[in-house]
Amino acid sequence: MRTGVIAKKIGMSRIFNEDGRQVPVTVLLLDDLKVVARRTMEKDGYTAVQLGSGLAKAKNVSNPMRSYFAAAKVEVKRVLKEFRVSSENLIEVGSQITANHYVEGQLVDVSGISIGKGFAGAMKRHNFGGLRASHGVSISHRSHGSTGQCQDPGRVFKGKKMAGHMGSRRVTTQNLEVVSTDEKAGLILVRGAVPGAKGGWVTISDAVKKPINKDAPIPAAIKDAVKENSGADLEKEAVVTTPVNDSPVDEKVKDDES
Repeated sequence: MRTGVIAKKIGMSRIFNEDGRQVPVTVLLLDDLKVVARRTMEKDGYTAVQLGSGLAKAKNVSNPMRSYFAAAKVEVKRVLKEFRVSSENLIEVGSQITANHYVEGQLVDVSGISIGKGFAGAMKRHNFGGLRASHGVSISHRSHGSTGQCQDPGRVFKGKKMAGHMGSRRVTTQNLEVVSTDEKAGLILVRGAVPGAKGGWVTISDAVKKPINKDAPIPAAIKDAVKENSGADLEKEAVVTTPVNDSPVDEKVKDDES
């Protein structure tokens, strides 16, 4: 079992195949996704990794949480989520997960908070047909009609589909296809729509009803900081500085003085 990721929903777009057919996609962004903590069987009784995404202002975070992030040597994160993993797929604290965690063609499950619709009637909320448009029905054409029973049991059962608060609940869309990924930009393009509004946070995990893709990196696609540091050092060494004393202007001044 691998870890999932936290992503921000940027919006929807489309891409075109080689044959000209368009594919609707949702663009998801991995915003500096890092491992903040990990749970072990010896200490916590289960194995999991806690991920943090996005950057938050320190003034907007409580002192205990500041100390929590400082102990992990990770920047203050805006969103924290925990993912259950197997013991061999634990990741070191501070590691950054990239968009290549998922490969093209892989199926994933995406969970998020659906868009809130407020108070909605039975027709909009549950797709009821409403009452008749004529023949005795007046004013209550969009009502849900009778909800109770006779004298026995004489009450409305719990869970009855009626008017009420619609949306703003956790929804999971399963078996969505990963169309493409961009490691440099941190983008994951998923075919179709995912729950939530633009700018909302969602979680992506391997599809539970389908086998994992054989090309998926295990335990995760981790950004290699060693290569970046070595590349920066090579660039610094490549810069050549010319001493001021060896410049042609200084040599000319020395000749005039002599």
